[in-house]
Amino acid sequence: MIIIGEKINGSIPIVAEAIAKRDSEFIKARAKLQAESGATYIDCCASVPEAEEVETLKWMIDCIQEVTDLPISIDSPSPDVLAQAYKFCKKPGIFNSVSGEGHKIDTIFPIMAEPGNEGWQVIALLSDNTGIPKCAADRLKVFDKIMAKAKEYGIAPDRIHIDPLVEMLCTSEDGIATNIETITSVREQYPTIHITAAISNISFNLPVRKLINYGFLVLAMNAGLDSGIMDPTNKDMLGLVYATEALLGLDDYCMEYIGAYREGLIGTTKKK
Repeated sequence: MIIIGEKINGSIPIVAEAIAKRDSEFIKARAKLQAESGATYIDCCASVPEAEEVETLKWMIDCIQEVTDLPISIDSPSPDVLAQAYKFCKKPGIFNSVSGEGHKIDTIFPIMAEPGNEGWQVIALLSDNTGIPKCAADRLKVFDKIMAKAKEYGIAPDRIHIDPLVEMLCTSEDGIATNIETITSVREQYPTIHITAAISNISFNLPVRKLINYGFLVLAMNAGLDSGIMDPTNKDMLGLVYATEALLGLDDYCMEYIGAYREGLIGTTKKK
């Protein structure tokens, strides 16, 4: 599974404080820890006013790249910011994100289509100018439009991470049925596409959030989720990823699961 480390995000108060103080050692330490814990990408989100965002992201990206070679997921709601900030990365990463809203796709997809940018991937949210569709059928209509644009620009499905948009369970009318139907349909139509989600969104405003997160992760992976924005330093969460892959037959002879244990990525103690 593709693990997009979520711990360098300005919406987290302690990270926002470090960004404001330009505490480079704090950002470096978080990047290094996530890399050592098994992340595939390091998400980098400034959560500052757009006028300050490009400069702030450059500083954050530079900090991250000082301590790890992992690719970066550049996280901003502004496609114009993404279009500038990706140039600071030493290797291709992920644009996080586009959607059917406004000019986002027509800003980012042409960049991905440029020669030399073939390695760049993108997270695509299934929302549009009307907001987040309430039912799976309407989210899939947005999905169809996104894939039509991808075809127009020559963006292969395996460069796209579809985000079905996980909402709070406590305010949902149908639990996670909409998400599961959306994930299943996307996976059936495009076997090579990636499907991602911000796992912890499901549990906002609920007690013992980790239990909801863990249950959702297993159900979503069973439906076809193969990418997640999560905390890679949470050994229980990461262990659940490896265990679920093994149970789904995605890990021959459980070798990845065993390897992760031996490397100390999962379990309660690190093997010497």
